[in-house]
Amino acid sequence: MSSRALRSKIKATDALNTVLKKRGRKKCVFTNGCFDLIHPGHVTYLEQAKKLGDLLVVALNSDASVRRLKGKGRPINRLQDRAIVIAALESVDYVTWFSEDTPLRLILKLKPNLLVKGGDWDPSRMVGATEVLSWGGKVKSLAYLRGKSTSKILAKSKSK
Repeated sequence: MSSRALRSKIKATDALNTVLKKRGRKKCVFTNGCFDLIHPGHVTYLEQAKKLGDLLVVALNSDASVRRLKGKGRPINRLQDRAIVIAALESVDYVTWFSEDTPLRLILKLKPNLLVKGGDWDPSRMVGATEVLSWGGKVKSLAYLRGKSTSKILAKSKSK
């Protein structure tokens, strides 16, 4: 995929909202996260999410948001780099970002049909779940590969 094609998948909120409205009745699946160091768990999870709808939107935490959530030294990769890597995945249709600690504002704007998170998230605890359900959408927790996480990769690299 060319650099131009990759970048066409990366959209600011308003531009993405316009694109989604033009796409009509497509079933939009939404997920979010830091996606700092991409590993097999991320790839498997995003492939599972894509199979649940027509379009997969991945919302990335901004660098400041990752720092607040994960602590000093994070993110490892800046937002622009994380967006390019996520956009390069075949399963991902669009990438956007948010600067708050949660994606609620973004969820309310985009109104996805399906909100998904990894298996460590109970649907009742997912930010935006109540709102997505209120407009007839669904909320789902997807299985994840045990032992595959950015935190574990970082811990392993520090122990060597």
